[in-house]
Amino acid sequence: MSLKLPTLNQPAPAFSAPDQHGNIVTLDSLRGRNVVLYFYPKAMTPGCTVQACGIRDHHAEFAALNTLVLGISPDAPQRLQKFIERDQLNFGLLSDEDHAIADAYGVWALKKFMGKEYEGIHRITFIIDAQGVLRHIIEKVKTKTHHDDTLALVKTL
Repeated sequence: MSLKLPTLNQPAPAFSAPDQHGNIVTLDSLRGRNVVLYFYPKAMTPGCTVQACGIRDHHAEFAALNTLVLGISPDAPQRLQKFIERDQLNFGLLSDEDHAIADAYGVWALKKFMGKEYEGIHRITFIIDAQGVLRHIIEKVKTKTHHDDTLALVKTL
């Protein structure tokens, strides 16, 4: 199974999605800042929490690099707000309930878990420069080191 990911060094797929407050966020509105867009399967699950807390704990480093981090999942905005409150997250989460953005980024695909196949989000991170160009894709995300791996790539922009 191969994912159909967007092409590097081309404009990143445009998106428009509600954040945890229901406010619409678009890629165009973020121009002028680097954007880390990371897809994760489900809010408040163990791996997703480890990944989010790593980003939370390194927020100042991302900010110093003019970088906005956004997590995106199929969760409803209300669940995202609970995740933020429970884990004191200091960055935005986007809701992609119809997985249209996941489709556009090629991360909604067949998965296997305990012998069962189903469609869902693959944990993949996209790093977009301040001009909206896709510069890096992390396909093999390790939840415990995601923040370090991502920061290292942002520093190359």
